[in-house]
Amino acid sequence: MANIFDLFKKIEKESAPAAPVTHIVCGLGNPGDKYVCTRHNAGFVALDYLAKEMGVTCNKIKFKALTGECTINGVRVLLMKPQTYMNASGEAVSEAAAFYKIPAENIIVISDDIMQNIGRLRIRKSGSAGGQKGLKSIIEHLKTENFPRIRIGVGQKPTPEYDLADWVLGKIPKEDESAYFAACKQIPDIVALLLKGDTDGAMCKYNGFVGK
Repeated sequence: MANIFDLFKKIEKESAPAAPVTHIVCGLGNPGDKYVCTRHNAGFVALDYLAKEMGVTCNKIKFKALTGECTINGVRVLLMKPQTYMNASGEAVSEAAAFYKIPAENIIVISDDIMQNIGRLRIRKSGSAGGQKGLKSIIEHLKTENFPRIRIGVGQKPTPEYDLADWVLGKIPKEDESAYFAACKQIPDIVALLLKGDTDGAMCKYNGFVGK
């Protein structure tokens, strides 16, 4: 009889509804095969590493994004890859935030950073877009800069005259892939720290990290 009760408890646990989503982790990029492994898609790549670590696939179309849900350290999280193209990322993020009533400080955004060397990480609690159009769009739609972000270095333009669009939409060179992917692989650990509220710890440990 005890075994039957254990079975009932197991079924009840498995069928129990998931806790409500309280946080968003959004990776920025552009949809479409031609943008795979471009500098601008660092956020997508990093989010894929996080999703894989959590055993989730971001394949549900919702809020103008590819989404998936998971629980990280007891926190229910919506993972997002906006499909609006980079410059309109804020449309997707603000729509999801409004639906779940999530404050800006509970939204973690992952993006590329052309001011940092390839594979170098930079975590900030808040701040301006720094020229990153996806962050700019999110700031405009949320009407605040007060959300944490993780920026992944993809290298600076070789010359000031080099066209910015050509640079960010260019592929990561083979010789830089090791450093780039090494940085992206740190994202699950960083996100876990941020969700615990240990932003200072994440910054102390990972700011300046350079993949090899």
